Amino acid sequence: MDKRTFLKTCSALMAGGILSPLASCRPEEAAAPPRTNWAGNLAYSTDRLHLPQTVAEAQDIVRNAPRLRPLGSRHCFNAIADSAEAQISLERLGQAPRLDEEANRVTVGAAMRYGDLAPYLHERGYAVHNLASLPHISVAGACATATHGSGVANGNLATAVARVTFIDASGDLIALSREEDGERFAGAVVGLGGLGLVTEVTLDVQPAFDMTQHVYLNLPVASLYDHFEEIMSSGYSVSLFTDWRTDTVNQVWIKRVARDDAFEAEPAFFGASLATRNVHPIIELSAVNCTEQMGVPGPWHERLPHFRMNFTPSSGKELQSEYFVPMEHARDAARVFQGMGERFGSLLMISEVRAVARDDLWMSMCFDRPSVAFHCTWEQDWDALRELLPVIEEALAPFETRPHWGKLFTMPPDQLQARYPKASAFRALLQEYDPDGKFRNAFLEENLFGG
Repeated sequence: MDKRTFLKTCSALMAGGILSPLASCRPEEAAAPPRTNWAGNLAYSTDRLHLPQTVAEAQDIVRNAPRLRPLGSRHCFNAIADSAEAQISLERLGQAPRLDEEANRVTVGAAMRYGDLAPYLHERGYAVHNLASLPHISVAGACATATHGSGVANGNLATAVARVTFIDASGDLIALSREEDGERFAGAVVGLGGLGLVTEVTLDVQPAFDMTQHVYLNLPVASLYDHFEEIMSSGYSVSLFTDWRTDTVNQVWIKRVARDDAFEAEPAFFGASLATRNVHPIIELSAVNCTEQMGVPGPWHERLPHFRMNFTPSSGKELQSEYFVPMEHARDAARVFQGMGERFGSLLMISEVRAVARDDLWMSMCFDRPSVAFHCTWEQDWDALRELLPVIEEALAPFETRPHWGKLFTMPPDQLQARYPKASAFRALLQEYDPDGKFRNAFLEENLFGG
């Protein structure tokens, strides 16, 4: 792959993906052509795709299906959404958001994407607390896998969920709320598609706000080690981009809430230099599709993602992995990645480091601990990556690492389950709502019930 192709591919990764239209099919079931996830690294194991147009149709499908797996926006890189028998998508339900201004909450259908929800909320004077880098992912799918944005005080996207409604294995519609269902709710929000088919979620919202964004270039790695917490706390949302190959961190993106009094960014930041123009996370690439930088104030949903919401790139051929460590081990984990930079070589396209606040959601990667996420985007060479991931996981093992549920990892099931204090309680919850394993697949059987 030449450099220009590499940069275009990386741009597609960082900006998110838009699904290709499915083949024409009947609402109740589709015999689809071979379908893949967003990156194209996984072809689903079934051609049976149910596409109900109403919740009642979905309930009927669930009642009569022996095995079934929910399918979201297909941005997971592993087989968590795969099925050997049938999948079901709610993309045709067309549920409009319902804003409850008295309760400061919004209820959205499972298939709604953040790129559509955010403008809807902003036009009405509201916001969600955070957004992921990719605005084109579905709300329900992101919450079910504990997908996140950044910020030491910001929980992952699932922490905004106040109520979740799903169809259980018997076809019944179940609603669980934070106020009424306590621990059961905490177990269900990051459900990994195992409790049932989520039909809608209710999110906490807050007043809309403006933000600014500044980028600093070439942060010395020594400064990162000496001032890690201070650097990661320097804004509402902070991201580090690097390739781990030099003694500097390539870029630091700092997103701050705009105040009435103007904020003047310092020309230097722990040895890094303030960018004098908008930049792409890959410096050689045009920033035309990146969100506005240079301290220009703008709405929250036009600053929190790295890329503009109306930018709709095609999918790119890449692989992703991401590992979460407790905040107190972040420096040592960074040293692990820095020490492996040469070994990563051209296989690594780019890496992003973000902080995420602790939460009480049982299967969240940040359950009961503030965390730092080390994300890597790799060339689509699974043979090479399959050899490398166990080496990374072994080096990170002393830090009680948890891999992202929707990305690639090779951690043995017994080790994975041991990282989650509520794993056995979650298995019991799955068996309560799905006693015969209708919604389980090979991924869940291996990683939650195996070992």
